[in-house]
Amino acid sequence: MACQEYGRCGVRATSTRPEVHLSHRSNWLRAAVLGANDGILSTASLVLGVAASGASGTAIITAGIAGLVAGALSMAAGEYVSVSSQRDAEQADIRLEERELRQDPAGELRELAGIYERRGLAPELARQVAQSLSRNGALEAHARDELGLDEERLARPFQAAWTSALSFSSGAALPLIAVAVAAASVRIPVAVVVTLLALGLLGDLGARLGGAPRRRATIRVVVWGAVAMAITSGIGALVGAVA
Repeated sequence: MACQEYGRCGVRATSTRPEVHLSHRSNWLRAAVLGANDGILSTASLVLGVAASGASGTAIITAGIAGLVAGALSMAAGEYVSVSSQRDAEQADIRLEERELRQDPAGELRELAGIYERRGLAPELARQVAQSLSRNGALEAHARDELGLDEERLARPFQAAWTSALSFSSGAALPLIAVAVAAASVRIPVAVVVTLLALGLLGDLGARLGGAPRRRATIRVVVWGAVAMAITSGIGALVGAVA
């Protein structure tokens, strides 16, 4: 009975379910969370600033829609340019490694074996591992273990661009809808509440997707969002009073 419950007598059997790692999500997760956060916060701050100036409901909604469109396009363009630069640097390193493999394969094999030695393998075993990996794809082995470039984590400009644009638009729609449907007398408080709730949910979602502490991430997003909205509303009220 005891040996049926345990994998062998005295040792409890462990689950064979594989571990789930989350770092492969870093490219699209960063773009999605950043885009949604910017969409919620920038649009909310924009409409609150315009509302605080005493503008009409039509002017507030027009400003919000313009901010949504401009922000989504700006996020997409900015992400594409920045991630393309990262991709260019990665490809340049890979081309350099490919050229070195053609010119000095023996030297590159020694270099790869040296990497494994520094990671703790015995010299002979490191050489055997380097030879085995090189036979199955020398460039892939060098890109991964020498350059730190894994295929799943390479920069993807188009993925980052559309993810940012879509997430920004989705986030921006929330405070914009809140302002559009709320009565004029409660427009600002409704927009603030909706925005803070949306930021809190986004912070929690981003933390869960990335495997980070959820409470700390949620508090961080909500607090800084409240600060940004307060400053923008104050400036809008000041400009409205002066104008």
